[in-house]
Amino acid sequence: LDFGGQYNQLIARRVRECNVYCEVKPNTMTVDEIRAFDPIGIIFTGGPQSVYAEGSPQVDPEIFRLGIPILGICYGCQLMAQYLGGEVTAAGKDTAREYGKTQTWFDTDCRLFRGLPEQSITWMSHGDYMAKVPDSFRLVAHSDACPTVGICDEARGFYGVQFHPEVNHTEYGQAMLRNFLYEVCGATGDWTMGDFMRKSIEDIRAKVGDGKVLLALSGGVDSSVAAALLAEAVGNQLTCIFVDHGLLRKNEGDEVEAAFQNWDINFVRVNAEERFLTRLKDVSDPETKRKIIGEEFIRVFEEEGKKIGSVDYLAQGTIYPDVIESGTNVAAVIKSHHNVGGLPDFVDFKEIIEPLRL
Repeated sequence: LDFGGQYNQLIARRVRECNVYCEVKPNTMTVDEIRAFDPIGIIFTGGPQSVYAEGSPQVDPEIFRLGIPILGICYGCQLMAQYLGGEVTAAGKDTAREYGKTQTWFDTDCRLFRGLPEQSITWMSHGDYMAKVPDSFRLVAHSDACPTVGICDEARGFYGVQFHPEVNHTEYGQAMLRNFLYEVCGATGDWTMGDFMRKSIEDIRAKVGDGKVLLALSGGVDSSVAAALLAEAVGNQLTCIFVDHGLLRKNEGDEVEAAFQNWDINFVRVNAEERFLTRLKDVSDPETKRKIIGEEFIRVFEEEGKKIGSVDYLAQGTIYPDVIESGTNVAAVIKSHHNVGGLPDFVDFKEIIEPLRL
């Protein structure tokens, strides 16, 4: 569950590297929606706010009665502690506030740390700390500055850490995540990217049927992978539109066109340099530029779709970091990606398909 931390997509990546499928969902996901999703475990991500602050992202408290293991990371740890009877407060400058690489000690009887060294480096980034842990929890990790670095209630499968196991700076972070997935949640580890590809192709075919798809193709890795996936799924129902908007490197448009000449796909190049540069004239704010570019892309795709005739679906190579950069309901905008935050309010297609978004 996403509480606005900028490492969130990295958590998903680390889980998938353990051959376990996961999805990042908003913190507002209801208990009924969670039941329908039927996860074997839940991870609460970090976040930039304080759990005790007015308007900070919260969670449905019924989630703690579902009988599903939960791992709270940083903000997620503090949130769990607060809901279950603990106390979270601001750390003083010279007390429990921590940032950066930190020597940390562990109780390796805890399943989260089983098989790992009793002492190692973790990556901290917190200005709040748990002044009191919930009664049913025991302390399982500490540092010189903070006595409440790790907590657990193993009977309920609840674990919380103040550090970030998902980043490489935490020496045994991946092993800790693996312990949570396998030792606590009982994961089988049978998911691979091949499974993702097969499911994506099945989902695309089920959604599109005999309809036509227009793919926004930049020639980069993301949209090229999306092109290959869509071509496998719907074949000649796909048309790839490459828009040369005048903002590419010298000869890059020609290189993209040459790269796709040998692909068995419908490829269309649109030379739209003049219209893009005209719209961007005298605009200096980067965020405004991104939104203009996003809108102009859509208008070009709509025009090209009409030439093809009755195109129902616009496809994009959006990946999850694009979504993170553009901000979620609880995260700050880093920069709007033209595939996400840069899209106009009205898009004249039946639906947008983003097979790589998760």
